[in-house]
Amino acid sequence: MKREELTRYLDTLLEAGRFRDYCPNGLQVEGRQEVHRLVAGVTATQALLDAALARSADAILVHHGWFWRGEDGRVTGIRKARLQTLLRHDLNLIAYHLPLDSHPAFGNNAQLARRFGWVANERFGEQDVGWLGCLESPSSAAAVAGHVGSALQRTPLLVGNGERRVSRVGWCSGAAQGLFEQAIALGVDLYLSGEISEQTVHLARESGVAYIAAGHHASERYGVLALAEHLAERFGLDCQFVDIDNPV
Repeated sequence: MKREELTRYLDTLLEAGRFRDYCPNGLQVEGRQEVHRLVAGVTATQALLDAALARSADAILVHHGWFWRGEDGRVTGIRKARLQTLLRHDLNLIAYHLPLDSHPAFGNNAQLARRFGWVANERFGEQDVGWLGCLESPSSAAAVAGHVGSALQRTPLLVGNGERRVSRVGWCSGAAQGLFEQAIALGVDLYLSGEISEQTVHLARESGVAYIAAGHHASERYGVLALAEHLAERFGLDCQFVDIDNPV
């Protein structure tokens, strides 16, 4: 399919234009016009670019792209090498950050709920990126952490009372530990994000609300995977997900 057709469809599907984000969403680096094979991954690292080349891809679709607000804009060193790889091989780079956290079907948070068996019923936080819901069956915080670890194939960090009975939960993938205090105020028994900060520990201990740090990468693998599977089904594109291991 044509590059413009693909990016126009994704921009519309993910409502990219309504988000105030930290980076540009959509087509970030223009490559060849025809897209037959697409490689999807979490972050546009050199390893993912090399994997795309090895698979003869025409486009790369990621959650973490380039050109972040506040970054040094000079194209040197690692940035030069990455950009040079795309331009030399005429590869397209397509990235969606907050739109791919938020989408009700293909977003990271929707996909986490599906894997955990959580029932989502509300949104919260700036631009409604945080999710609220409940467990299908109440359980202890420690049991929830164990279930999360099995679903993500990564041992999460549980902070707070592991014996707390959990029914109402809040979650937001990636580095959304800053929403923890809002989630506490909204009456959750447990909050999950990808990362954890020093002050998060004290909030969990003093509020009595358990906190799970599930891993930034681990909590954001499934949105772009689901989106790639959707594109393959809808348009017949050859879409391959490549998981570049990241322990954080």
